[in-house]
Amino acid sequence: MHQAALPAGTRPQRKRADAIVVVLCLAAFMAMLDVFVVNVAFTDIGASFHGSSLADLSWVLNAYTIVYAALLIPAGRLADRHGRKAGFLAGLTVFTLASAGCAVAPTLSWLVAFRVLQAAGAAVLTPTSLGLLLTALPAERRAGAVKIWATTSSFAAAVGPVVGGALVEVSWNWVFLINLPVGLVTFVGALRLIPESRDNSITRLPDPLGAGLLAVAIGAAALGLVKGDEWGWTGAATLGAFGVAVLGIAVLVARVLRHPAPVIDPALWRVPTFAWANVTVLVFCTAFGALFPSVVLWLENSAGYSAITTGVAILPGPLMVPIFAMVGQRLARRLPVGPLVAVGNLVFCAGAAMLAVSASAHARYATDILPGWIVTGIGIGLALPSMIAAATADLRPAQAATGSAVVNTGRQLGYVLGVAVLVAVLGTLDTSPHQTAAGFQGAWWFIAGAAALGAVTALGLTPRGDRSSPADT
Repeated sequence: MHQAALPAGTRPQRKRADAIVVVLCLAAFMAMLDVFVVNVAFTDIGASFHGSSLADLSWVLNAYTIVYAALLIPAGRLADRHGRKAGFLAGLTVFTLASAGCAVAPTLSWLVAFRVLQAAGAAVLTPTSLGLLLTALPAERRAGAVKIWATTSSFAAAVGPVVGGALVEVSWNWVFLINLPVGLVTFVGALRLIPESRDNSITRLPDPLGAGLLAVAIGAAALGLVKGDEWGWTGAATLGAFGVAVLGIAVLVARVLRHPAPVIDPALWRVPTFAWANVTVLVFCTAFGALFPSVVLWLENSAGYSAITTGVAILPGPLMVPIFAMVGQRLARRLPVGPLVAVGNLVFCAGAAMLAVSASAHARYATDILPGWIVTGIGIGLALPSMIAAATADLRPAQAATGSAVVNTGRQLGYVLGVAVLVAVLGTLDTSPHQTAAGFQGAWWFIAGAAALGAVTALGLTPRGDRSSPADT
């Protein structure tokens, strides 16, 4: 038996389904929020560990990013085999306890070590939370629940600076401590409400060597992207990291095609919506990953805003995301998902272009930044939830955790790539105001171009009329 979905119909069953959505989305929100709030706390963390270089401090961010991206797919595959609920609870426990460790870390080395554990926990709970949505709910609730999941996780990325700025006003330790009560409530809710599910057709442990190769390849690619600007894009260390990634993927593909229990089922890639969704997610999240830090950097450097003021100034854009996610859900009744996501990407593109056109040495927030910022939020709200829902629409529930892990790996790599390109385009901010403005203008034109490309690739997203797919064979 592949799943244990709740039956539909009665009011208690609907309320139970609603509670499951809340619990699983809360976990995804917490894991994604932690990625972004730490960025705001970065300066205060550095002040607590005297004598630490910027390169050393960067591993507070980079260690999490690299490990999280590397482990998502192996974790999702193992959860499909051994139980998604068990995996979710284990990942949530590791993440919550590691958060407590981060808050009390006595040295920078210990903080980085606990961040690695946090990332490992998040890599398990993220795909299992989405996988459980697809297996624990009745069929008619799944698409809507996935859109809510995508909206909450992207909203977490957006409000991270606001939450982080407020918590840092007290102490950077609270950036991690806030996860303890949230993790406890989520654990109790999941334990009581969510049925276990697994793919019983998997009788062998997914290829352990393939899982290792995948983790090394994704980790090496993420390492090259996050350190490329520091090491030099043509430096030996950067090229070596990318070389390891390419070699690892090449060997992995050979094993996936031959192994009886591959870490990624090759049939997934024969599902057109899944394949196009992954391309679109990567492109879209590259733009998304560059957008938020670019506006944060402009507010803090060009406008001279404090962390808490920056968080408040950022809020109007993210507020558009859930509002227009609901608008998108209504439009989805009339428009195929491919054109809908394409429209969202084009609106996103228009907002980024507005920012680029308005960029100047003396740009004013209310007239030159806020309008484009709000338009980008509208585009994100229209595109992202439907894009994530379409990615798994034609997959069997048995493949839910693995498929969602692949999609989320693409999201994470997109974020990393977006930040890497942003850093390369901006260069140093210690230049004249006109040079700084030109750097931001170039970054925003890049974001607009990536969003426009996402509009093109999104046209392949519309699921087929029937629910059968090559993944069924």
